[in-house]
Amino acid sequence: MRILEEYERGRLFFDYGDYITAAGILADVVAEVPEDVAPRLLLARAYYHSAQLHRAEEQLRLVIDRDPAEHYAHLMLGRTLQRQSRHDEARRHLRLAEAMGAC
Repeated sequence: MRILEEYERGRLFFDYGDYITAAGILADVVAEVPEDVAPRLLLARAYYHSAQLHRAEEQLRLVIDRDPAEHYAHLMLGRTLQRQSRHDEARRHLRLAEAMGAC
């Protein structure tokens, strides 16, 4: 129950645009339930929006390793790589996301 409450708290901070606080809360949630994709994706988004791009990339790659068909993770990874000026790497993930219907 505590993990669900912490996830919801992290989501609230994310929804209000406090991405750094959200990331701190969600990192603890992910540590508790590493197999759960939803908190890890939200953590990656919080990292992305707070310009912690390497951390976002790391979380997104973990999601894709667990679930290669997770189209949103490919989309986010492509955008994260673009923001790092890694356009060739980004292109592959953006194409995958588009083929899976994420764009």
